[in-house]
Amino acid sequence: MKTIKAAIAGATGYTGGELIRVLLNHPHVTLSALLTGSLQGQAVTAVHKDLYGDCDLHFTGDMGKPDVLFLCLSHGASREFLHTHPLPAHCKIIDLGNDFRVDNTFDDKTFVYGIPEWFKEDIRRAHCVANPGCFATAIILALAPLAEAGWLASDVHIHAVTGSTGAGKQPGETTHFSYRAANLSIYKPFTHQHLAEIHRTLERLAGGAVPPINMIPVRGDFTRGIFASVLTRLPENAVAAQVQEQYKNRYAPSPFVHVSTGTVSLKDVVNTNKALLQLHFHNGYLHITSTIDNLLKGASGQAVQNMNLLFGFPEDCGLRLKSIGF
Repeated sequence: MKTIKAAIAGATGYTGGELIRVLLNHPHVTLSALLTGSLQGQAVTAVHKDLYGDCDLHFTGDMGKPDVLFLCLSHGASREFLHTHPLPAHCKIIDLGNDFRVDNTFDDKTFVYGIPEWFKEDIRRAHCVANPGCFATAIILALAPLAEAGWLASDVHIHAVTGSTGAGKQPGETTHFSYRAANLSIYKPFTHQHLAEIHRTLERLAGGAVPPINMIPVRGDFTRGIFASVLTRLPENAVAAQVQEQYKNRYAPSPFVHVSTGTVSLKDVVNTNKALLQLHFHNGYLHITSTIDNLLKGASGQAVQNMNLLFGFPEDCGLRLKSIGF
């Protein structure tokens, strides 16, 4: 099977670092350029110290001619980067920012929304992919089977806790250890930026409007992972056994999304590209637990999953990672 050359723009951040770690061990990828605006010429291990002995690459400002470009830039910076960095015509693009998730056009390019469990064939045919947001991934995977079946009929209430890496590497008041440790806090209630792509995706699957989605994001006192609690009332025609069967059948082909019959927890998915779902039924309500690693299934792992589909590699290639357990 062929080998491709991959470039990463924004290779010093959390998502860029995760991509390096995954792609170093991908059997069909050579890392050809790790781009940064400020650390050109420095060793990758000057930033990602865990890669001592595993990586002798250096950061650069020269992109060369990659087969795929991963954009791991701050939100809003991907369009500017593409304006100022001409790409070879054959180079495919995977954007991990939010630039193309809703407004998905750029010059003559159209970005396909990259949630493989729902749009796999679109991704395989694409040239450019907009990688979903981390909260969006966890919530869409939780609600999409309902939307597809016409069972998303009542208001949705979401309480979702995220690790500090979800805020990016640039330090801020609420990302400091002294703030996060032994602490919880709500931010952006009802207004989180991922809601737009969640609504758009669920409406596409439902074939029309969906009920209001009330999302309360919570800063957790841990570094990585998302644990989402999703509650909605089922319509009368939705029988619990049928709903359970819809979820199991819809995700049965997926190598990474699993519907659990037992309790799921954050440690089950951290350091993996998995999403674990658990369903509870009570008095006409459905409660869905959805948990992912925000840096992997919520970002870099899903980006590699999309890359595998773009280039015809096995979907799980390089992504059979192991959870931390304890």
